[in-house]
Amino acid sequence: MALRILLADDEKDFVETLAERLELRGHSVRVVFDGIAALNAAAEDTPDVVVLDLLMPGLPGDEVLRRLKNVQPGLPIILLTGHEVVDDTGLSPVCQAYACLTKPLSFNVFLETLESAVREGRAAESRQGGRS
Repeated sequence: MALRILLADDEKDFVETLAERLELRGHSVRVVFDGIAALNAAAEDTPDVVVLDLLMPGLPGDEVLRRLKNVQPGLPIILLTGHEVVDDTGLSPVCQAYACLTKPLSFNVFLETLESAVREGRAAESRQGGRS
């Protein structure tokens, strides 16, 4: 399944390497390096899945996630972080994300998560479309 993937992360070497590995598997990847660029890219291209770093310049990933979900509620979004993602209540501030993965990543787990997110998003979209 070839996917259109938007990758947003300010760690340029990391995200470019990740994009190359995804492209070798036949996916179309757009890379941006900050939250504002991620919002603009998602509006321009309508990706199948968005991968956001939680801590980016401009807008952090959780804010980008909230804004994208307001416009495209069914869009699968995966967050990446090198930090814990719980607040002082013990709850994740990113509960609208399909998944939150911690860096360093296992590429195979990451790839499985991407594909699963898109499959579930498409299935939910089909169910909603069937009710109309």
